[in-house]
Amino acid sequence: MGTKPLESVSHDETDKVYDDLIVTIEAKGRSLSLLVAVCDDLTYRESIIADYERELQPSFRSYQVTLNPNEPSLRAAIAELVQRETYLQEGGKAVITATGIERLYGVKLGETRSQQEIFFGYLQWTREAFREFPYAIVVWVTNPILSNLVRKAPDFWSWREGVFRFVSHKSIVVPRQDWEPIRQVLQDREWCGWDEHTEDLPIEDVKALIAQAQQQPDTNKTTLATLYFSLGKIYYNRLERGKSSDYQAEQRQGIEYLQQAAALQEELGLGEQLATTLSYLAFLYYSQGRYEAAEPLYLEALALRKKLLGEEHPDVATSLNNLAALYESQGRYEAAEPLFLEALALREKLLGEEHPHVASSLNNLAELYESQGRYEAAEPLYLEALELCKKLLGEEHPHVASSLNNLAALYESQGRYEAAEPLYLEALELRKKLLGEEHPDVATSLNNLAGLYSSQGRYEAAEPLYLEALELCKKLLGEEHPDVATSLNNLGLLYSSQGRYEAAEPLYLEALELCKKLLGEEHPDVATSLNNLAGLYSSQGRYKAAEPLYLEALELWKKLLGEEHPHTQTVRGNFRYLIEQAVQNGKAGKLSAHPVTQRIVKEMESER
Repeated sequence: MGTKPLESVSHDETDKVYDDLIVTIEAKGRSLSLLVAVCDDLTYRESIIADYERELQPSFRSYQVTLNPNEPSLRAAIAELVQRETYLQEGGKAVITATGIERLYGVKLGETRSQQEIFFGYLQWTREAFREFPYAIVVWVTNPILSNLVRKAPDFWSWREGVFRFVSHKSIVVPRQDWEPIRQVLQDREWCGWDEHTEDLPIEDVKALIAQAQQQPDTNKTTLATLYFSLGKIYYNRLERGKSSDYQAEQRQGIEYLQQAAALQEELGLGEQLATTLSYLAFLYYSQGRYEAAEPLYLEALALRKKLLGEEHPDVATSLNNLAALYESQGRYEAAEPLFLEALALREKLLGEEHPHVASSLNNLAELYESQGRYEAAEPLYLEALELCKKLLGEEHPHVASSLNNLAALYESQGRYEAAEPLYLEALELRKKLLGEEHPDVATSLNNLAGLYSSQGRYEAAEPLYLEALELCKKLLGEEHPDVATSLNNLGLLYSSQGRYEAAEPLYLEALELCKKLLGEEHPDVATSLNNLAGLYSSQGRYKAAEPLYLEALELWKKLLGEEHPHTQTVRGNFRYLIEQAVQNGKAGKLSAHPVTQRIVKEMESER
């Protein structure tokens, strides 16, 4: 998912943040005060700096330092300033504003570490040296930089006096992570520490750089690994955002380049980078339904991070979360739960109980409990995550909409439709307000609300929402995208529930073909489509047409998730019901000689 533009914010809220910043500076006087100010609009940022420098006069003198990209040390920049200024040496009251961090590159070709990595390293390892600066230091960052600051310089972060978020009156850019209900997996989008700078590089430009580097015998292998990784990441982002021109081909390309990056990183001993690459690669395998290929990569990434960063590090928590989410998707709930719990406890310890990543972990654990039908355990976690999001991010934020959606999905699973509906509606309206009428998250909310109405038998209310969601997906993501297949399946299910079989069949067929084309023959979404189409034929008494579809779906689920997974059990139950109906209606002769079919037929005939 991409960044979310156009979130409106009131002048009163902005003024309060500004006032809080002034009060905090004045309260500390002649002592160290590390303040983090966040703003993505650089013009707006400059006006805020000018305002507080003017307002703090004459009590405080104002100074500014800009980080040197070639030596991005905040401590060194301030020390150089102090050496030049007698007033500072004499202990005068001052506010020092630090800028230029947003200009540091996340990827630096030909270097072992990027400018950002060097900057975060300096912050982490020179924290104690800031004690010699008895001033208010306002460090200006963007939202993407802030996300990495928390993760890569936790010691420095722990010393912060406050975080002050300034939102332009016209727009805001927020981190890419989002929390969706149980229909999506691996929701911790922050887990790889992804760099925001390379994602917009044109594919052909990166390919040209790779070709040039490959032709030069003296090319630094680290540079080549960085290029491979960057291109693999670009393909991943295109797939996630619905920008791929050929979904399956770009999936394969992303995997290919990440594999090449991983091979070089392993050869060069770049352990931390390798862990990140393996996490990307595992997720792409997961998106193909190749769980057996994803698991060892997640395990290796986790082991690398523990070895290099220690048992207690935010990256270790995200690796635990990734592995747990994979196990959850496979129905391996007993293996997933302790990992989710460990990730939650680690985040609470390292980041504090009030942190967005903690809210994410609460959502993940709640989702697991919901998948197990442990609704009483899930509800308080969803509620806590929702309240935490509201407290940290404000009432109007995309993450709040997602948390509302999660809680509504839980209530729907429990049949508490009256409790679910207002939450789905609130999430939909919030997404429309924050993200605009035409956004993939809006399509998701439309589908969710339509699904609720369909569950209640309110088909006339559900149909226009499903149709709107389908058209929105096609417009935003293109005619050939997995989300389009999901929308087709949803609409087909609605028509099937209404007995409108002639309208449902072409939708199911189109969804099935689209899943096979985009995701391959052996993917969970293909199994779901096979089951749905078979159910339609079963409802029509077309047992001969339904039987092979159920058998194919059953074998696919068994292969992907095992005999005991709930999806496998559901299809097995559907298949037995089909045979039961055929036997009762004297149509057993219409069924094939498949051994599984005939075994069940004989069991049922013997029971009569």
